[in-house]
Amino acid sequence: MNDVLLLQRSAAMLRITTSLCASCQKMRLLLPPSASLTSHSKREENQRTVDSLYELSVDIRKVRKLKGWVLSEKTAYVAETAGLLRDMGADTAVIAHILETHPEAVLCRPEDVKAQRDLWGSVCSGQRALLSIIEKFPASFFTVSHHSNQRANILYLQSLRLNKKIISKLMASAPQSFSRPVESNQEVIHTLRETYLDLGGDEGNLRVWLQKLLSQNPYILLRPAETWRDSLGFLRERGFTTEELLSLVSSLRASISELQPEAMRQALAYVQDALSCSEDELKRVVIRCPAVLYYSLATLAGRFQGLMDAGASVEQVKESPNVLELTTQIVLYRIQKLASYGYDVRSGSLDVIVGTKKDFEMSYAKLNLRQQRPLFNPVAPLRC
Repeated sequence: MNDVLLLQRSAAMLRITTSLCASCQKMRLLLPPSASLTSHSKREENQRTVDSLYELSVDIRKVRKLKGWVLSEKTAYVAETAGLLRDMGADTAVIAHILETHPEAVLCRPEDVKAQRDLWGSVCSGQRALLSIIEKFPASFFTVSHHSNQRANILYLQSLRLNKKIISKLMASAPQSFSRPVESNQEVIHTLRETYLDLGGDEGNLRVWLQKLLSQNPYILLRPAETWRDSLGFLRERGFTTEELLSLVSSLRASISELQPEAMRQALAYVQDALSCSEDELKRVVIRCPAVLYYSLATLAGRFQGLMDAGASVEQVKESPNVLELTTQIVLYRIQKLASYGYDVRSGSLDVIVGTKKDFEMSYAKLNLRQQRPLFNPVAPLRC
């Protein structure tokens, strides 16, 4: 009897399993072709690609996790890509790092990579410098689909006599600006030139000024030219003279392209209210601390309140507004460090705590030296 029951249960389970398998097959047929292709687990890996990467000491698990689809592509140029990198001086560790970070590199045709190498080499000081860029920005280098736009943009920037190092930095950190048509960058550069000259800038210093802008913010070319006009128009309406605007543009450099008139209006209103200053005093504050134009209200309020809590006065902040460039944590640390030598910032100027870390360390060292230097006693016997 038990044997009969077991046979019946087995037959029932077999029917259920068969039914489920048939159902799965029907569902698989109903799925669109792209559904099976987008599932990495269902795509068969190209064993030749996997083996070639493994021989180069590439961490296959890392590639599977980040860009597993690369391993399933039918055509890959692993050996050729590694050979090109090796010719540039890359060792096994560097090649492995590049291919782990950007495995799509092995999908680029060797002739395209060679053309890219020659193009980028035209703005690099040598193969070692180019390899260093590739190691840090492999995705930028192996984006070979916009080669003609890249070439046109390089030639244009070279015509402006910009430093090669600046151009290569732009290509590496902001490749989007080189992938788009050269006319877009020409429009932005033209606006920057007009702005600088209209504000009284000298044509002879224009190239140096442009290089500073581009080196500080490589993405400035991607900002619409109108943003410059809007920002400067707002500041001009607030009463800043041409000379003052040039000073602000030179101080803020690329940051001014990020400014929004409404955000600046709110920041200026807060500073004027917090410091109880007139329009002329507010302008002097901005000239001395242009950063208040792009700090958020929350940042300005937090830093100002931190200074008040530390015992500073409104007048002190008004006299040394660039103290607002420091975080509350840094301000408290510097005040406490000075206090250990008997210096009370509440009775003096806040200028002693502003500036870079190096600036403060120099001020601190001078104060420390004065504290340690013995006073001269004119009646003390001389030591022979």
